[in-house]
Amino acid sequence: MPKSATPPTVAEFLASLPADRRATITAVHQAIKKTVPKQKPFVAAGMGLGLIGYGKYRYKSASGREGEWFLIGLAAGKAYYSLHICSGGSEGYSVEKNAKKLGKVKCGRSCINFKKLEDLNLDVAMSLVKQAEKDGGINAVT
Repeated sequence: MPKSATPPTVAEFLASLPADRRATITAVHQAIKKTVPKQKPFVAAGMGLGLIGYGKYRYKSASGREGEWFLIGLAAGKAYYSLHICSGGSEGYSVEKNAKKLGKVKCGRSCINFKKLEDLNLDVAMSLVKQAEKDGGINAVT
């Protein structure tokens, strides 16, 4: 995706993807919109190939750094898709705690990487998306 002064709309972002990548990203995008309709989607600039963000939250890291980040993020990388679910509390990160239930995926603390839509347990992922909305972001994770 070429860099521009203003990020594209979500529709423009989806249209810019290759057809095979577009189908999977659109399916997950629709699932997220249905699960958390109050979280307005936007295209985050400066995220490599681009990313659709849903909602925002304020964070403060252990080092004292503060900022604003997307609550949920969806990206179509070259090798895999990434679903970022920024949720957690004192017990840890939601994605990391539920990694075994998410399917044939690779998980980080708040990121789910998958190669095909069939590899992702979409029902479990959407339950975590819903939890992220309820939690309002990552809070007090050590």
